[in-house]
Amino acid sequence: MQPGLWLATSTLAAVLGLALALLEDGVCRAPDGKNGFPGVPGLDGRPGQKGDVGEPGKSAQRTGIKGLKGDTGEPGPPGIPGDKGYHGLNGFPGIPGEPGPKGAKGKAGNILDQPRPAFSALRRSPASNGKTVVFDNIITNQESSYNPQTGEFTCRFPGLYYFAFQVVSSGDLCLSITKNREHVVSFCDYNSHDILQVNSGSSVLSLAVGDQVSVSTDSARGNTIYSGSEADSVFSGFMLFPQMG
Repeated sequence: MQPGLWLATSTLAAVLGLALALLEDGVCRAPDGKNGFPGVPGLDGRPGQKGDVGEPGKSAQRTGIKGLKGDTGEPGPPGIPGDKGYHGLNGFPGIPGEPGPKGAKGKAGNILDQPRPAFSALRRSPASNGKTVVFDNIITNQESSYNPQTGEFTCRFPGLYYFAFQVVSSGDLCLSITKNREHVVSFCDYNSHDILQVNSGSSVLSLAVGDQVSVSTDSARGNTIYSGSEADSVFSGFMLFPQMG
């Protein structure tokens, strides 16, 4: 191909390509121009939605110098009273006080005005009262404190009392002085010859009002009490000192 023909052909193809490009979609469009100048800024848009809470920031190291302590402020108003607390522990006893003045001398007492309960009773033909030995025949009974039906002495005036018994036996015999049905002292006499023997005992007891004293047997160790006219069994008691105060 000749150079002139090739140039003409190339030029024609370029023109036809440009023509086809202009006629695409049926619109005649000129070549793109240069970029224009920036436009005027538009109006602010609407506020966006609130974002999520961010992570806590790290504590910064204190770098400043601590200042001087300030002046004490004015006292605030009293607060509302709190609940009542628990009781504290008891404190130590205080120092004893000085002795008080001596009291006036009392009136002289009269021993005849003091109660003097005393009794003595012997055993004849008493009714049975369990383990209690009944001395049914009254010899003396001041203040009527001894009961010949039950064999019991009942305290009406507190104080120290002395009690004693002498009981005749024809065999083994163990006796106790009891206070309110409780054994205080016991005495035993073992008789293998079947002769009359005396089992005796005594004691001093501190009694309060209502306390009862009697003599009782012990069937497991012997309770053979003689009943006859050859010898008597006796139970006695009386006040030694009344309780003071």
